[in-house]
Order: sequence, then C-alpha cells, then structure tokens
Amino acid sequence: MEIERKWMVTNWPDEKSFPLTETYQMDQGYISVRPTVRIRREALQGGRTALVLCFKGAGTLSREEIETEIDADLFARLEHLIGKPLIKKERRSYRLPDGLTLEVNCVDKGLPTAFWYAEVEYKTEAQALAWDPAAVGLGDYLSDECTGRPGSSMGDYWQQTRLGG
Repeated sequence: MEIERKWMVTNWPDEKSFPLTETYQMDQGYISVRPTVRIRREALQGGRTALVLCFKGAGTLSREEIETEIDADLFARLEHLIGKPLIKKERRSYRLPDGLTLEVNCVDKGLPTAFWYAEVEYKTEAQALAWDPAAVGLGDYLSDECTGRPGSSMGDYWQQTRLGG
C-alpha cells in the first residue's frame, strides 16, 4: 500500500536544513494510465540501476502499488510498445527531522512543460492526515498541496504531454 501526499514546488529545498540522502535519474513511461501500468528506469547516483514495472490501483491519498524488477530486454520491449519519449525525472530525497523522507522531483527539465513536485510517504492514513509541514520547517515550501487534485498526477502529465490529451 502506498500512502503519500503531494505538493507542487518550484525548486530543491534547503540542503542545510534537510540533508540530501540520495539522488536518482529516472525515465518513466505509461502502458496504461487508468489503471496505472508504468515502467521506470531508476539510476541511483553512485549505485545501481533498477528497471521496474509498476501497477497502481485507484485512490489518491492511499492506493495499492505493486512493483517488480524486470530485465533489460523486457524493459526495452515495453518501451518500444509505448512508442513515446519517456518522462525524464531527477528525484532527490531529504531526511526530515521527524524521520520521514521528502522526495522532490524535477520533471522534464529544459522542456516547456517542465515542473517540480514533492511527496512524503507515510505508514498510515492517520499519520498522513495529521502531518503538518510547518512542524518540520516546510510550511512555506509545501504550501501548494495537490494530493487528489484532478490533473496533478504523473499519469495526467503523461497524457497531456505524450498523448496530446
């Protein structure tokens, strides 16, 4: 089960206040948006690269998520089946003082459609609903919450920018 909240942001947070723990370069594409079936290449800076097939159920704050690693041949075949340029993302993760992790994503940098968003994942819905960004010094940074806002998912972005819809 994936339980997360999402915010639109405009840059990386202050690394002096929030230590950077890892950086990924990613490429992702969608076989289907509803239900979500996607592939993603996740290259950890200084580490390994994983090729992941992901299925996501319906929901906004929480939803079922199944991820499984696949081999390079299957990834290439699925990428060819998709037939559109994959979305480029850089994701940086930051340790928060309360033990949670802030993940900030820069999407399609350099393109006119580029944008930034941040997410925090939680163990329970109650924890997600009770969490206050201001309590960890992120009140201003995480001021534009878009959890559940129509049109704010990566699948919606895929449809708008890759499928012309």
